[in-house]
Amino acid sequence: MDANDIAALKKALAGGVLKVRFADGREVTYRSVGEMREIIRMAQADMGVATPRTSVAGF
Repeated sequence: MDANDIAALKKALAGGVLKVRFADGREVTYRSVGEMREIIRMAQADMGVATPRTSVAGF
């Protein structure tokens, strides 16, 4: 997966679409938004791109 694939995933995710057609003609239908987010996170990690993490402090 390359930067263009990640961009296509992010665009689909932003549009609420679970089916993505990549530049090379592949078409993938994801089961959920959560699955898409996990694929994006894993692909960015593989490319060495830092992904922001949030945490909530408990008091």
